[in-house]
Amino acid sequence: PEGLFRSLAGVAFEGYEIHMGRTESGAAPLAEFTTQTGERRSDGLSAGNVWGCYVHGIFDKAEAAAALVNALLEAKGLEPGAASVDCQELGERVFPAEQLPVVKRVIHTTADFEYADSLVFSAGAVEAGVAAIRQGCTIVTDTQMAFSGVNKRVLEKFGGRAVCFMSDPDVAAEAKARGETRATVSMERAARLEGPLVLAIGNAPTALVRACELIDAGELKPALVIGVPVGFVNVVESKELLLTLDVPYIVARGRKGGSNVAAAICNAMLYQASNNARE
Repeated sequence: PEGLFRSLAGVAFEGYEIHMGRTESGAAPLAEFTTQTGERRSDGLSAGNVWGCYVHGIFDKAEAAAALVNALLEAKGLEPGAASVDCQELGERVFPAEQLPVVKRVIHTTADFEYADSLVFSAGAVEAGVAAIRQGCTIVTDTQMAFSGVNKRVLEKFGGRAVCFMSDPDVAAEAKARGETRATVSMERAARLEGPLVLAIGNAPTALVRACELIDAGELKPALVIGVPVGFVNVVESKELLLTLDVPYIVARGRKGGSNVAAAICNAMLYQASNNARE
């Protein structure tokens, strides 16, 4: 890559495509990709500080994000790493030691300090999540974006895995036949999984509502529920419902949240479990 994107030369990343296509231009390609079928191809374009591709989730990888941020900082004459969250910026707020890395990672991901006030933790929630990770848990997400953002290399070292049922053809067919959302059916699929579970719900309030119903009925027993869907319709209500249950939870109260927040919370716990190992 050219321009500021030279900082990404040699950085490996993974992601996913929503809009499939290929770029045809006279500019240099962005990168070499290997698809899930094993096909290798060049795609995207890089022309100075203009950069584009069809792959989502590139900057979910910490090394890729840090490389570009540090290049921008150096271009402005600032020290690399200056973009990290300073505890002084949290004001007089005090967090337990296990919660602080979660709060800081969410703020770093979103650049939104309101999460310092809106994130709510049940007693022992982070410890429960870290313990589940160390036991080789399955992290179930409600979007491919959150799935892509979870550091699966670290998770797999503990024998765990991340899954998202939203694109499963069987889930789509069942949802259509029953007149339900795929998010609802996805949570029902999660209830059938064996071993410790962490639910990371960052998009669909219907997924969170169904998860709460299954938990209340004793049909789903997750080690931790991350409830951070974003938006307007039933978002606040779904989060408040989770707060009434006797289950470990991390919730972003209000309308804010998102798949990136769900993945950030997962990664904060993964790095605690791995003593900050990122690979």
